[in-house]
Amino acid sequence: MNDEPKSLQQAILYFSNPDNCISYLAARRWPDGKVICPICDSDSVSAFNPKRKTWKCAKHHPKREFSVKVGSLCEDSAIGLDKWLTAIWLLTNCKNGISSCEVASHLKVTQKTAWFMMHRIRIAMQDEGFGKLNGHVEVDETFIGGKARNMHLDKRERRITGTGGKDKTIVFGALERGGKVRTAILSDRKRAAIETEVKAHVEAGSALYSDALKSYDGLAVQYAHQVIDHAEKYVDGQVHTNGLENFWSLLKRGISGTYVSVEPFHLFRYLDEQVFRYNSRGNREHKVTPADRFSMVVSKLFGKRLTFAQLTGKLCETSAF
Repeated sequence: MNDEPKSLQQAILYFSNPDNCISYLAARRWPDGKVICPICDSDSVSAFNPKRKTWKCAKHHPKREFSVKVGSLCEDSAIGLDKWLTAIWLLTNCKNGISSCEVASHLKVTQKTAWFMMHRIRIAMQDEGFGKLNGHVEVDETFIGGKARNMHLDKRERRITGTGGKDKTIVFGALERGGKVRTAILSDRKRAAIETEVKAHVEAGSALYSDALKSYDGLAVQYAHQVIDHAEKYVDGQVHTNGLENFWSLLKRGISGTYVSVEPFHLFRYLDEQVFRYNSRGNREHKVTPADRFSMVVSKLFGKRLTFAQLTGKLCETSAF
């Protein structure tokens, strides 16, 4: 694997060879080298057919012959693996994200195709960790939505019906210092919603730091809860939420600067994207390279599916997976 790409330029050259694309995906899909049929999970599979670029299951059932795309987020896509893998590299390693218009321009596909590809890639960027955060944990919430001053008058009158965050989406975040961040979309900032998310993501007994929002008041029963009042100061020793504020700034820089307009229906996918990049940033002791991040996402392409009907909310019996 020493010849595998370490940079975007190397990736484009390396994946221009279809055999390299297949071998790279196969190595991450079947790390022990034993190919498994994605239809029946049998390991009785014939050797790779270099002419057809497929394997064939020994058991008799529909779709016995399969490619490395079958059972992955790339399934049923007419886009070549060279373009898929380049798009994955771009999305996983651009710090502030990359727009579908830019991806479309680079890959010579339509903007609609690039938009669909990127949302499928974001599925592979979802945090699949089930353990709770512990130690010293910061919790906070923020509002995501367009700024009234940037809107045309007709749109402002239609979309802005109140002050503050009334017409914006509320996002909750929890950050383990020196560890991972988790996010969730809230319906409101009342105590019940806040406490539910904190208990779902943070281990009881952890040191918990929040701002002075009253919805956090009941958490001292299960956590070592300390509050920083931003009306007075932002840091009091180790009591602060500056780590999470840093994450919010990265998130909003990507949404406002790169994606410009994000529908609330799709917001959780953009959160998954930014959470992945933040959680895979590495540190002084453990370096994470662009090639490492790319490999992480490629390894999670399999066993998942997102159709265009699901993505656009136009589900029907024939289109559901």
